Amino acid sequence: MTATPIPGQVDWRALAQTLFPQGHQITESEHFLSGTAQVDGHTVTVVGTTGHTPIGIEIALAQATAILDTVRNHPGRAIVILVDTQGQRLRHRDEMLGINSYMAHLGKCVELARRQGHRVIGLVYDQALSGGFITSGLIADACYALPDATIRVMGLPAMARITKVPEERLTELAKSNPVFAPGPENYLRMGGVAEIWSGDLAQAMRQALASADNADVRAALGRARGGRQWAQRVIDAVAHDAPLNG
Repeated sequence: MTATPIPGQVDWRALAQTLFPQGHQITESEHFLSGTAQVDGHTVTVVGTTGHTPIGIEIALAQATAILDTVRNHPGRAIVILVDTQGQRLRHRDEMLGINSYMAHLGKCVELARRQGHRVIGLVYDQALSGGFITSGLIADACYALPDATIRVMGLPAMARITKVPEERLTELAKSNPVFAPGPENYLRMGGVAEIWSGDLAQAMRQALASADNADVRAALGRARGGRQWAQRVIDAVAHDAPLNG
């Protein structure tokens, strides 16, 4: 079943044609994207979501299945994760069935693919929120975003309700601290997003796949870009059993 795009949402079909001008065989079923595409004469596996859909147990299992199928039947094939999700599905049914375990299983499948030599990159093309983002784009070797993408852990009004910090204070903090602020630019500063793509998206995809590396440099990028000053320092102190220096 293929849904009609909702005004204001990015049409994944148009995006796929732009990203993969050599052709693709991506299909949509209940907001789950899966298939293959051609990049520089090579086939890549594509999985993802659309329609701002939440990640429930069905989509988590479907993504995990597609990734395991690639590991089993297509050794070394690169994997592209297209991200558009409102986050983890908040339903009593999913919680009772252990949605956390399904999300963890998906994360383990991505890590297995990485350890088996598959390059894994993510692209936030529309919306990426909370837990649905963590086990998709953020768990890839590198995550990229389009300029108009929406990325946030939690909206400031919801954050104010949870933390009991006035929304006005959070809004003020968001001006100088990217941890509180939504948007791809702030995640770029923190190192969670490697680059923001504009212009020739097909070329950006080719370069990302060619340069994919399973080394996790997000904390180092966050420090270099001024968005996360302490993460890499803590990592270095723990790794070298050394005092934490300011």
